[in-house]
Amino acid sequence: MDLVLIGLVLLVLLFACLAAGIWVAMALGGVALMALLLFSNAPAGLVLATTFWGHSHSWSLTALPLFILMGEILLRSRLSRDMFSGLAPWLGRLPGRLLHVNVLGCAIFAAVSGSSAATAATIGRMSVPELEGRGYPQSLVIGTLAGSATLGLLIPPSIILIVYGVATEQSIARLFVAGLLPGLMLVGLFSAYVAARSWLNPDLIPARGERLPYLARLKASRSLIPVALLIGGVIGSIYTGLASPTDAAALGVVLATILAFATGGFSWRLLGEAMMAATRTSAMIAFILLGAAFLAVAMGFTGIPRGLAAQIGAMGLSPYALLAVLTLFFIVLGCFLDGISVVVLTTSIILPMVEAVGIDPLWFGIYLVIVVEMSQITPPVGFNLFVIQGLTGLNILRIARAAFPFFLLLLVGVALITVFPGIVTILPNAMG
Repeated sequence: MDLVLIGLVLLVLLFACLAAGIWVAMALGGVALMALLLFSNAPAGLVLATTFWGHSHSWSLTALPLFILMGEILLRSRLSRDMFSGLAPWLGRLPGRLLHVNVLGCAIFAAVSGSSAATAATIGRMSVPELEGRGYPQSLVIGTLAGSATLGLLIPPSIILIVYGVATEQSIARLFVAGLLPGLMLVGLFSAYVAARSWLNPDLIPARGERLPYLARLKASRSLIPVALLIGGVIGSIYTGLASPTDAAALGVVLATILAFATGGFSWRLLGEAMMAATRTSAMIAFILLGAAFLAVAMGFTGIPRGLAAQIGAMGLSPYALLAVLTLFFIVLGCFLDGISVVVLTTSIILPMVEAVGIDPLWFGIYLVIVVEMSQITPPVGFNLFVIQGLTGLNILRIARAAFPFFLLLLVGVALITVFPGIVTILPNAMG
């Protein structure tokens, strides 16, 4: 049977399983088993056992539950509230004023949580009531939160970058460093949009409040010190080469726990809740990764990835043309699947095509994460939209409309790193 036809049959089968409500991991494993039984001569049971065993004790994967635990601890501590109070006095004079707290707050929390949903929930709990109470327009409050929370997928330590690194055997440390400049670029784009909206329509933004003296602002900034220590300890240890991502994740958990207890409002009960939540999330992701690994191996036995890569190469598509097609494909796929599922479902098939046209897999990882960020704010399966709906009780389509400008800004971000790939590669290349 033609390889393309086999691929289409398996794709239809996978979507049928997902549409039937079967767990993503079970759907992946089931399709992989069918592929081995129907379209290859490989011993399916032996392949399943060796794949599960080989991928279940990956040292790189150890960082995943540790970073998730760190984010869960911060979610339950007062460090996030302190961050808001430390940022607010410095942003009151910027165009857009305290709306920038959403953008910068999400960027900072993303740098210590690695999770988009945790970032949206934590910053949203603080900022939405505060900003709406001060008279800021609801659409901009919700939009900046939904858009900026996606930074949790990109700014290291990013859970989805760990998943991509494990799935594609890329250096997680280099991926983390590669995500820094694109993350800062998106922060700049979001802040510029807020400033432009306030310039074009000054009536949207409440009047400036009483200006605090410099010393008062400096005093308020003391609450940022614990968060700065945590970011410096985690990201600094990776960038300087003092620690691997797994070591840095362990350091982050220790620092987050110490700081959470030291700042008050944290307890052993909350620590237990954080550990249970992190265990559930980590088990879910690990289960999906095992299913995806089995599917990737099964695809290798059927010869589909090699055949598709050869056909893509024969078509003579330029890298830009391939990326345009893939961007549309990922946006559509992201409307129905969460970000991690998109990554693990597609990398085994897409990566050979990407490498066939000469695209750097490291650069492609950052590109993929930014495109997946769009799926966090697109209905019907936009995790950030669900989180914000839970916080505000608003209709999910209303939240999606507020987030749409930030969807377009993420698209601009994809265009910028495509035209200027050095934004992604300059720091990893400097690491050596």
